[in-house]
Amino acid sequence: MQLYNSLTHTRDEFVTHEPGKVGMYTCGPTVYHFAHIGNLRSYIMEDVLEKYLRYTGYEVKRVMNITDVGHLSSDADTGEDKMLKGAKREKKTVMEIAKFYTDAFFADCAKLHIKMPDVVEPATNCIPEFIQMVEGLIEKGYAYLAEGNVYFDTSKLEEYYVFNKQEAEDLAVGVRDGVEEDTAKRNKTDFVLWFTKSKFEDQELKWDSPWGVGYPGWHIECSAISLKHLGEYCDLHCGGIDNAFPHHTNEIAQSEAYIGHEWCRQWFHVLHLNTNTGKMSKSSGEFLTVSLLEEKGYSPLVYRLFCLQSHYRKSLVFSWEGMDGTKTAYNKLVAKIATLKDGGEIDQAQFDALKQRFTDAMDNDLNTALAITALYDVLKAKTNDATKLALIRDFETVLDLGLIEEAAKVAELQAAAKAAAAVTEWVITCETPGLDEGFMKEVEELIQARADAKKAKDFAKADEIRDTLTGMGVTLKDSKGGVSWTKG
Repeated sequence: MQLYNSLTHTRDEFVTHEPGKVGMYTCGPTVYHFAHIGNLRSYIMEDVLEKYLRYTGYEVKRVMNITDVGHLSSDADTGEDKMLKGAKREKKTVMEIAKFYTDAFFADCAKLHIKMPDVVEPATNCIPEFIQMVEGLIEKGYAYLAEGNVYFDTSKLEEYYVFNKQEAEDLAVGVRDGVEEDTAKRNKTDFVLWFTKSKFEDQELKWDSPWGVGYPGWHIECSAISLKHLGEYCDLHCGGIDNAFPHHTNEIAQSEAYIGHEWCRQWFHVLHLNTNTGKMSKSSGEFLTVSLLEEKGYSPLVYRLFCLQSHYRKSLVFSWEGMDGTKTAYNKLVAKIATLKDGGEIDQAQFDALKQRFTDAMDNDLNTALAITALYDVLKAKTNDATKLALIRDFETVLDLGLIEEAAKVAELQAAAKAAAAVTEWVITCETPGLDEGFMKEVEELIQARADAKKAKDFAKADEIRDTLTGMGVTLKDSKGGVSWTKG
């Protein structure tokens, strides 16, 4: 499998530290608000990657953090605490906010068929691990205490900007919008490992540490949680492209300084979901959530297909027109699959050839757009329904678009509608004019009773009713659409 590596800027053969096993880390949400669908695009693509790794035979252990402390509104350790911001907005405690939005995040994930990670670890569970790691960095000479905070010293590194080869001044304090200079830093690129001098008088979450009461910086948590659950080697680290700097850059700096060797070989970054006005965020434009999609009549799985139709390393522009087109495509896919008849022999040669198109696409840097094309190729192929259904089920272990389940629902509704139509078409017709209405009503009630008896397979009763009608001078003529009768 060839996978683009943000660290090398090349497509590399995917290789793990231990053959056959993947230690996979996903940067989780900061749970101060609902996730918007731009955030969720990254998690959808990471989910497909994990499922494809399992599909190809890897044993995967996927770890995700939940940021419930330490993430400031600027990723460069300045600004307002995001969790405190959420608590103030809703007049709740920080932990109440964290619990509510963690649950909301995973509810959205379930609707999008995003698999729950093997390990989900809130940052507040790992304070001892953070302190231990900070102590180790101080002992190794990579961290220092200044004006109440513990900082990582980036001057001790041979290379800091590992994802991009900028000169230091390109990302210096004052160049990036919204970044204020921290005069306690020895170097402009140094970052906080532990706050012991709270920036906020009403900061709720604080812990004792060797440097005084405080709380962890955002960057330390992912490193410590990964080391806790995956050991000293992480095979695959995932996240949105906006995390590459400074978050992932800082993770690499502190992790490799702490353990003394290469930490993570493969980095997988998903590009932004944009609107026509620019990058999607919680602070600008319409706040697009899974719930809003549902309110507007779109299944979350239609949004999953919308994402899979584009490559993860291309920015994707969201529009309601685009969603309309994807909804139509999704419904056509489901309707076509609903016509396929299960059972029969699978044509193994056709199965293997069509599956190869799918795996070739996925092995080519997770090209889900071509994988969707391979799905259409299956439906158009000149092979039997059993082979088509087997292939769709096979692809769906990775794509997970709910196609088989939705097709079964459509087929069931169609069968029910057909049965209902058959019932409403059954009529009783009198072909003798001028009869007394009371007599006609009595005859038609007997005819209906006879039909009910036949449906219940009580044929003796049905024959008895027919004899009664014959005695009344009534002649019956049965047909598929009902019964016609005459009075002789």
